[in-house]
Amino acid sequence: MDKIHIILFYKFTDIKNPEDFIEKQLNFCTKERLLGKILVAKEGINGSLSGSKEQVYKYKEYLTGQDQFKDIIFKEEIGTFSPFKKIIVRQKKEIIRMDQDLDLEKRGNYITPQELMELYDSDEEFIVLDTRNNYESEVGKFKNAITPDIDTFREFPEALKSLEDKKDKKIITYCTGGIRCEKATSYMIKEGFKNVYQLQDGIINFCQQFPNTLWEGKCFVFDQRLLSHVDPDAEPITHCVHCNQSCDRYYNCKNPTCDDFIVICEKCSQDYNGCCSEKCVDEYKAYTTRKSRERQGYKSKENTQER
Repeated sequence: MDKIHIILFYKFTDIKNPEDFIEKQLNFCTKERLLGKILVAKEGINGSLSGSKEQVYKYKEYLTGQDQFKDIIFKEEIGTFSPFKKIIVRQKKEIIRMDQDLDLEKRGNYITPQELMELYDSDEEFIVLDTRNNYESEVGKFKNAITPDIDTFREFPEALKSLEDKKDKKIITYCTGGIRCEKATSYMIKEGFKNVYQLQDGIINFCQQFPNTLWEGKCFVFDQRLLSHVDPDAEPITHCVHCNQSCDRYYNCKNPTCDDFIVICEKCSQDYNGCCSEKCVDEYKAYTTRKSRERQGYKSKENTQER
């Protein structure tokens, strides 16, 4: 079976004509049969693509061939299937939404994976801050990290208020690939935090360099995999929502009106129809019954018209 190459990338840079840029990106990806999602705004690009080694290489060559992207960093993983079904290139107001007026030239200094390892081994006092959403940190985090209870990145500024008395402390932020830390640290500096850093190139890069060290659990990703394969041997830190056994099977609740991310083992997934609660099981059964009747009614109507 051919291996699938998956790349994650972003860059904050002035894109003067997003509409034209989007058209060229979409045309190239369509021609090369790449799958994934690229967000474009005047502030930059944020994307994740999948394809063969050759397809991904061509895209990297294409993007870095443009002066403003010649230094863009790609985080790359290998998979056994494409985590995307189609190619989407879309314009947004922000490539990572925070709804804050920020000067992104003023952001936290980078700390390399090696430097983070050394920091953990030192006697220096520091704070490690997760800038991701709660359902991401639930399945994986750095040792002793603070994990804010937020559902979206837009809630980060409000969550940061709990660290008002830590403005003089050394704080290391991290996220999956680095993009959220760029804005998080920029906001923190704006709010008066004095000693702010961001993990260079994020969790995926760290785990590739130092597997089975400071990272606990798995790494959530925003594609069909849900969990990255970057550290497949890591022990789960989560438990099945029903039986509470150690587990890191992350799925969406089958009930369409819920659709929450849940951790559910294989047995309970069968016993509860892939749902997070008895209520959702009942709603899911009602939903599938209704859809089945609608299909049958549509077919019966067609048959009646044919006669």
